[in-house]
Amino acid sequence: MKRFENKNVLITGGNAGIGLETAHKFIAEGAKIVVFDIQAQKSAELEKINGDVHYIQCDVAKSENVKAAFKRAIDTVQKIDILINNAGILGPRVKTEDYPEEDFDRVIDINVKGVFYCMKEAISIFKNIGGGVIVNTASVAGKIGMSRHLAYSASKHAVIGMTKSAAVEYAKQNIRINAVCPGFTETSMLETINEEPEYKQMLRFATPMKRFGKPQEIATAILFLASDESSFMTGQGVVLDGGLSVQ
Repeated sequence: MKRFENKNVLITGGNAGIGLETAHKFIAEGAKIVVFDIQAQKSAELEKINGDVHYIQCDVAKSENVKAAFKRAIDTVQKIDILINNAGILGPRVKTEDYPEEDFDRVIDINVKGVFYCMKEAISIFKNIGGGVIVNTASVAGKIGMSRHLAYSASKHAVIGMTKSAAVEYAKQNIRINAVCPGFTETSMLETINEEPEYKQMLRFATPMKRFGKPQEIATAILFLASDESSFMTGQGVVLDGGLSVQ
């Protein structure tokens, strides 16, 4: 029997990058997938997945949008067993003194409030079905400081804090909540700094393994945290950063 047979998995930000790779792996392991993404339609890559994938447009920064999307998800697949809170943005690379307030708010709205809104809805569902699993995508930037990315670093520290607090609160109700904390990973988020090749090269060499992570490596860790193989883990932020944070 496959690890996630008869499991329904909701992935936010599943149209590309880590979310897309995670969807691929869950489908291969027998799960049904619901993807929330802000884009109006599935990406071409998501369309290629040969499996039970349902797509719902959702702006996770808006609480009413999230509530409506969860209702549609339940109407479609009847239950959700696992939530992968993956939607997020980097925001501009700007000195703190010059950081635009509107950009700061947008990063917090998506990266913090979006995780909060989806956790609230999922926990309400899980309490009624005897438990469930949440895996939040945080970042190594939630473990260390990240120069010129004040809002992003703040948001990922917040995700780790929410993960720990909610994990303690709901452990007795058989709800496990963990986070992955990727380092620099080959996704569209990293591509936003392609116009600064020297900076990108610096990030690579700052990583002891001298390479960027791959989305499938992060997805593998997400599936581990979502599976019964991690049944005694909750409230943890698992770091996958090529050694960046331990120097």
